[in-house]
Amino acid sequence: MAPPDREPRCRRDLPLYGQERPWDSAEWVTSDDRVRGGASASHMRTINPERARFCGHLDIETLGGAGFASQRSVGTLHLDLSAHDGISIDVHESDGKKYTLVLKDEVLPQRPDGREQSSVSWEFDFVCKEGKVEITWDQFTPTYRGRPKKDAGKLDLSDIKRVGIMMRRYE
Repeated sequence: MAPPDREPRCRRDLPLYGQERPWDSAEWVTSDDRVRGGASASHMRTINPERARFCGHLDIETLGGAGFASQRSVGTLHLDLSAHDGISIDVHESDGKKYTLVLKDEVLPQRPDGREQSSVSWEFDFVCKEGKVEITWDQFTPTYRGRPKKDAGKLDLSDIKRVGIMMRRYE
């Protein structure tokens, strides 16, 4: 229950995937380090309309410790999450590895060679354990190409354009 001086901002859950918006593997695309010559690989597979499985192999040797294996939403989402205090992930099976939830509020046009331009990512790292992972907006950290971006503005919760999940090196 919220304190009397603070009205709860999130009156009901808003599933990003599941319920009104069933999981669909076709709405996700691979974004692995192979674009830079690495050997990591990830997959997103729909289990049923309420659940999906993210899995893969993270290779940290080929690129000298800088590997990444991730899946991200396709296209531009335009999600308004500003009425909510954060986001949660229901984990049904766990491997105990480190993962990162990634949000983007800016997606730049593709470069002339067809590749994506880099923009600020808002990231939250967690070790995957069965149960619910609760994340408030202030726990997301701005990064640019995997490095902290201290001069980033604020995350625009009124227009989240992309969601991603990334397998990370467990340190």
